[in-house]
Amino acid sequence: MKLCIVAVDLRSPAWSSQACEDYAKRFPRDWKVELRTVREEPRRGQPREKLMAAEAERIRRAVPKNSILIALDERGRDLTTMQFAAELRRWQEEGESPAFIIGGTDGIDAALKKDCRMLIRLSSMTLPHALARVVLFEQLYRAWSILNNHPYHRA
Repeated sequence: MKLCIVAVDLRSPAWSSQACEDYAKRFPRDWKVELRTVREEPRRGQPREKLMAAEAERIRRAVPKNSILIALDERGRDLTTMQFAAELRRWQEEGESPAFIIGGTDGIDAALKKDCRMLIRLSSMTLPHALARVVLFEQLYRAWSILNNHPYHRA
């Protein structure tokens, strides 16, 4: 299964990059998880909608061809880890490759959200972008462990 995380780059601290790399290395070869970053649009007094539209174009270019779009959004579905694992299993069985989108400071453009198969949220609380990346990587790894009866998940 190929998974991609496309994130607007907000100058992630070293601890976040190291944690994401650590989780990425844990996956077996048949589960490739890739992080692609896109440049944040400079503020320069531009309207919020214009900023998000520019970032959305960069995100669309970074998404691998034929991927289904899944956006991380504060108003998205609140999935349990087991539900998330079930969604990944379904996508895997259907031969789909999800691309998870983490927007910039102002969020994700409304038109891009409409093109997403699903909106999910990682928490009911607001997370900093660097932490959201780590949490998403960890949950992807945890879901893999559930689907493959690996002892990482002990519930």
